[in-house]
Amino acid sequence: MYDVYDVVIAGAGPVGLFLAGELALAGCSVLVLEREQEETSPWKALPLGMRGLNAGSVETFYRRGMLEELLEASGADGARIGADPAAHEPPAPRGVSHFAGMQLDPAAVDTAALPFRLPGPAMEGIVTSLDAVGKVLAGRAARLGVRILRGVPVEAVTQDGDTVVTRAGGHDHRARWLVGCDGGRSAVRALAGFGFVGTEPLFTGYVAHVTFADARKLKPGFNLTPAGMYLRTPFEGHLGMMDFDGGAFDRSRPLTREHLQTVLRRVSGTDTTLTDVHLASSFTDRAMQATTYRNGRVLLAGDAAHIHSPLGGQGLNLGIGDAVNLGWKLAATIRGTAPEGLLDTYTAERHPVGAAILDWSRAQVATMNPGPNAPALRRLVRDLLGTRDGTTHVFRSTSGLFHRYDLGSDQPLVGRTAPDFRLADGTRLGDLLREGHGVALDFTTGRRLHDAATGWKGRIRYAAGPVSDDLGFGALLIRPDGIVAWTGDHDPDPEAFRGAATRWFGDPAL
Repeated sequence: MYDVYDVVIAGAGPVGLFLAGELALAGCSVLVLEREQEETSPWKALPLGMRGLNAGSVETFYRRGMLEELLEASGADGARIGADPAAHEPPAPRGVSHFAGMQLDPAAVDTAALPFRLPGPAMEGIVTSLDAVGKVLAGRAARLGVRILRGVPVEAVTQDGDTVVTRAGGHDHRARWLVGCDGGRSAVRALAGFGFVGTEPLFTGYVAHVTFADARKLKPGFNLTPAGMYLRTPFEGHLGMMDFDGGAFDRSRPLTREHLQTVLRRVSGTDTTLTDVHLASSFTDRAMQATTYRNGRVLLAGDAAHIHSPLGGQGLNLGIGDAVNLGWKLAATIRGTAPEGLLDTYTAERHPVGAAILDWSRAQVATMNPGPNAPALRRLVRDLLGTRDGTTHVFRSTSGLFHRYDLGSDQPLVGRTAPDFRLADGTRLGDLLREGHGVALDFTTGRRLHDAATGWKGRIRYAAGPVSDDLGFGALLIRPDGIVAWTGDHDPDPEAFRGAATRWFGDPAL
């Protein structure tokens, strides 16, 4: 279709598809190369494809106009996660992610310690599936003109300074940029020469769809034992296990019924019998991260950039955060409107977030690791996390709403995801972000930033008027990824606004 695409993306998983949609929304030509031939599989459908989207990821879908479609595809109750449209205070959290299998009480979250919250349609996480997420994102990509080729594994990557040639399925595909979203065993990462460092595994994990002869012998939910952990979900026959063998078994031998039964009996301390194994796979807690997310004209996102154990379900959320951060920056670079160094802020902002998630995963594994001192450690951690401060810390760390990028400002809202301000006419910030532009919000009665903000036509959308709650601000500049880049008081300085806008959106004359 194109002699040279703006971007080739390797990988048609949620991260690759989300990124493809972001780039196409900005007018870029995008080709997605996927090694798997089939779009769906039992590993993407429930129960094996079950995933949790935290509130931050749900907010991202909302801000691109995909929330209702996602809820419908997931079978989720939209009323459960949304706030009352007329509410003036955000609702208390209804769920808190577990830590090392320890469930925490959302009633213990200190909502007064959660900064800059406003009620909005996206207040909670949801349980979904890879199938549901993929369906929504593939539909969006198709509507925006993204081309997807399936059954074409990446075989070679070469850069010549101006373009990248990706050989896949026996054909060369030329683009200005290549983004590897091709998973933990990323071919792009290896072929493009990225460093990948971290820690080796302590356990082999298993996820399987099985038939039990005597399922009642296994307790539902997460179960830490002297030998490891097992998980029974409400889905019939859905089994998870962790065996602390140093990761020795992962992908080294066939996952037979006999082996899975032996592991289950050991970690559960029961004589449970498996009569059949329908599907099974293994994984480890190997925690690795690319040393940089960019090498020339090749970038990485999602599991291609970082891998860790699935404890706490942070992997998909981390990848979606990568995609929404990278998309607008890469698009601006392609259009020639990006300020100097904008694309380098992708690694600068997202690499520390990935490192923190890897440490969060490692801490959970260390807490679950069996041994004579393990019960004492678990009791201590449970007691600490069960306090009001501890539960609040877990919620802040896992909800995806409270991370702050260091953007060089002392103003505490700068670098955070913007609250969902609601204008007097009912328009919400989420509505203003749907097209992927930046947003200048002006709450002053004299529309004092109007002239300053209109110079970035097509890059910054200006909106003015009173809001239901301005949280003490008079004006804000919000990036396309929903991050606050600048705040002003009720007498904002137009020159300060112009400086911030130029920093993130480039010269208005471009």
